[in-house]
Amino acid sequence: MKNYKKRYINIMLITALVLGSTSCNKDFLDEELTTAYSQEYYKTEAGIQALAVGTYYQVFAAEFSSEVPLTATESGTDEFHAGGDPSNWIWNSYSSGFKAFVTVSNANTVAANTNWDNLYIGIGNANQLIEAATNIVSTNEAIKKTALGEGYFLRAFNYLKLVTQYGGVPLKLKTSSTVELEFTRAKPEEVLAQVIADFTQAYNLLSNAGAPAKITKDAAAHYLAKAYLTRASEINDSWNASTKTADLQQVVTLSDQVIASHPLAANYDNLWSYTVADGANEKLPELILSAQFNASTLTTGGNQQHLHFLSTYDQLPQMKRNLAGGRPFSRLAPTYFVYDVFDHVNDSRFWKSFQTKSIINNKSGNYYANGDLGIMYVINKATDTRFAKTKNADVIVYAKTGKTIPSVFVAYAADKVGLMADVRFPSLNKHLDGNRIDVSNTKGSRDMVLARSAETYLMAAEAKAKLAKAGSGSFSDALPYINVVRNRAAYKAGENRAAYVDGLAAWTVSGQAGIPISYIPENSYYESNNIAVSTAATSLSITSIAALPAEDQAVIAKLGYGTDYDRVLCLILNERTRELCGEFHRWEDLSRTKTLLARAKAYNIEAAANIQEFHNLRPIPQTFLDGIYSNGRPLTPDEKAAMQNTGY
Repeated sequence: MKNYKKRYINIMLITALVLGSTSCNKDFLDEELTTAYSQEYYKTEAGIQALAVGTYYQVFAAEFSSEVPLTATESGTDEFHAGGDPSNWIWNSYSSGFKAFVTVSNANTVAANTNWDNLYIGIGNANQLIEAATNIVSTNEAIKKTALGEGYFLRAFNYLKLVTQYGGVPLKLKTSSTVELEFTRAKPEEVLAQVIADFTQAYNLLSNAGAPAKITKDAAAHYLAKAYLTRASEINDSWNASTKTADLQQVVTLSDQVIASHPLAANYDNLWSYTVADGANEKLPELILSAQFNASTLTTGGNQQHLHFLSTYDQLPQMKRNLAGGRPFSRLAPTYFVYDVFDHVNDSRFWKSFQTKSIINNKSGNYYANGDLGIMYVINKATDTRFAKTKNADVIVYAKTGKTIPSVFVAYAADKVGLMADVRFPSLNKHLDGNRIDVSNTKGSRDMVLARSAETYLMAAEAKAKLAKAGSGSFSDALPYINVVRNRAAYKAGENRAAYVDGLAAWTVSGQAGIPISYIPENSYYESNNIAVSTAATSLSITSIAALPAEDQAVIAKLGYGTDYDRVLCLILNERTRELCGEFHRWEDLSRTKTLLARAKAYNIEAAANIQEFHNLRPIPQTFLDGIYSNGRPLTPDEKAAMQNTGY
């Protein structure tokens, strides 16, 4: 499965030849093409397996060679705001150009229809896989069942994305032999019913072999639980009353099954300690499903998410771009919600998720040497009175060398300028990839985690909270699931709290192309917290919903929550940030719980002035509305407006 991109290109070429075969001229070069496959190929075991490989790539991996994941799931939330590059600023700001056509900033701007089109291409491939696997006459029933289960899963996976992004969408469940132009939007409840039916089919057909590269029964259970949770969430409260309680009970049952066979990694940084393609951290039992990538030079694109959460370190004094520092496209920067929602002393996850130090690799003059500390981010608390200035914070001296640090940035200083006023910020490390061929190459080989059991725990916790709101159980029933995740995040006895690792450690032996490295396996834990060195264990367990952590109480107060349900849901959404920040879930989580508006207004400086309630759904792309027909004719302007989501 690691080579599915190369094989995907081949199978898509096959598909193109098959679909276009009737228009080929037999006299072209007066030769007969004998190497192309026909539709008969999909009636063979090899054919459906090859088709499955191609569909895996289209559904799971293709989008990660673009900026679609950023615009669809991270921009415009409480976690991230616009970074140093404005290419997709409009997706974060919800400004006037964010409509059925998105105003283009430059060639990197994601169009309104890109995600929609990609999802329906994947659905078309999945439909073809389902039909081929249904019709095949095979002596190996396992091949037929696996391909059929994969087809149902892949179709449901994309329809779940569509319904969470757009609400009701057209349901297309069969392949077409002729051009179709007439489509209507199904209701959200109809789409989700289909999603649940398809994931259920996958769950019944698949085994548990091959995770996380292969779709398994546990992957189907995880996403079936997610579909049930989505149907039971606030965005669907106008129609979900009759199914809500049963759906939430299913979430808990399915989540418990998945959790039982996918133990959490021992240390949170095990997840991000990437050194080589297909290495140990890409096979951890915690991982349920991953989009597969490899280091082959025969493939193009690759996983490009290593580019987008990285600050422009290479523009600072004494610094130069290098392979172990990454290529910074700098699309998204963390908000102060992200900085403040962690317990910086007792919770290791911030320090294991964000890069806060870099060493000099482009020394000038005689004072500094390559290897001296060159950049440091101090992520302190608002009560810290040590610093007068946000930038170059009163000339800090690095204790290990006795030298000042050329570039220091402080979260809280007396000048109150703050990190969001600068294009420098701690870089999210979860996608960083030093395993590239050169300093300018954008192709990454790191797998993309789609589902891991830490999220499964938090889905179960949310279901328990929603059940308590409905009168079944208590809100404290959510705490055991939350505490498992939090306990993994606590520091263990003897642990070095200043230790740090990320995927750029894949290139740390020497400089590449004569450029020294800037990576340092150290964070700014002690400089930020201003405490004595300690190797004692810490605790993050929550014993009562009446006594939530101070970080959560601050968010609850800012957002004005008073009921037990709102407080516990706020805790769970905060915990999802602490655990899953930047893993491409956030917009959909906030949209489905109807918390997007309040949180973006409170924490996202670009979105605050523009976001409105209707932004809980995306605009139906104008290209789709302009291309479809009704009763044999194009839609009228009024019919297009009626099919569009409210507000657009």
